[in-house]
Amino acid sequence: MTSTRPYLIRAIYEWIEDNHLTPHILVNTEVPGVVVPKQHVQDGRVVLNINATAVRDLRLGNEWIEFSARFGGASRTLQIPVPAVLAIYARENGQGMAFGEEPGGDAPPPPSDASQSDKPATRSDRKPTLKIVK
Repeated sequence: MTSTRPYLIRAIYEWIEDNHLTPHILVNTEVPGVVVPKQHVQDGRVVLNINATAVRDLRLGNEWIEFSARFGGASRTLQIPVPAVLAIYARENGQGMAFGEEPGGDAPPPPSDASQSDKPATRSDRKPTLKIVK
């Protein structure tokens, strides 16, 4: 199944804009592919104002969030993979949504060492299963 995150981001963004508030996103800048001004990053995170009046060419896609914004008077193009978005909220009252990790979303690549793949699976390595209990 596809991730619900991009759909929720678009819905919360629209709700915030409809209420004449200022949408902000909290981004994990350590996720591969994040392109943001490094001088504004603190502790691997950055908060970005994505209000329609603050950005140009905002695209809230299923895989990427892309837009242009001005930082220190210079226009920059930002690219954010959707899994890097940790939260979207209204600046004025903090209402919005925070996101946890999604299965398969930010998972590290499988180990390349053959000896690790030969280990027996532990309980935490197995995928969860559902049983019908009558």
